[in-house]
Amino acid sequence: MPSFLTDSMPLTPSWWDIAARIALTVIAGGLIGLDRERGGHSAGFRTTILVALAACLAMVQANLLLSTYGKTFSYFTQMDVLRFPLGVLTGVGFLGGGAILRRGDMMTGVTTAATLWFMTVVGLCFGGGQIVTGTVATAVAYIVLSPMKRLDTWLTCERKATLVIHSSETNVPDLSGVLNPLGCRVLFVSYGPTSDGRSGVTFELRWMAKDREASSRAILDALSAHDVAGFSMQSTTT
Repeated sequence: MPSFLTDSMPLTPSWWDIAARIALTVIAGGLIGLDRERGGHSAGFRTTILVALAACLAMVQANLLLSTYGKTFSYFTQMDVLRFPLGVLTGVGFLGGGAILRRGDMMTGVTTAATLWFMTVVGLCFGGGQIVTGTVATAVAYIVLSPMKRLDTWLTCERKATLVIHSSETNVPDLSGVLNPLGCRVLFVSYGPTSDGRSGVTFELRWMAKDREASSRAILDALSAHDVAGFSMQSTTT
């Protein structure tokens, strides 16, 4: 088996080894990034490649510095060159943190941040010469991000929404009779003015459903007799 395919980091990698690591990193980053790009996520094709490539180059540099002139084998455990790629891994945490946004009850970018952090680890694997490990990790990541995403349409999950209905304080509507048959729980939240200045009642709705859009339309259809001022889903978008 060629040396660049073994799960080890040679002391003096050849230019062929380095080129193979960089090429495989670009392929891995492109594969994962293309899937994210097609999904319309903020960290897409180029971003994922750059993150993985930066980690790979950091690890390659650390690998080259292992053979620093004047050091002997007994000093390897005392050298700090491997702290450089670890610093890159930590720095990506800030990049991932910037990808996470919270707007009210909705949080976006969590999977994007996790993907960036994971691709940094993949880049470190390739950069350190762990080609088999990096390849397997890329394949697993692609399966998790692409085919397994279809599980979202198969699983029955709890859905949440905020409902605002125009109503006077003396006439708070009872929605349980309308929504309970749909498996929807109604929780009173507050009473106060709505965005248009009229009085309104705010409810929190919770229900179990596979199809988020279809179940939401069913709830809105059931509320046709009421003066709905607002209906917003509470969910996590990745």
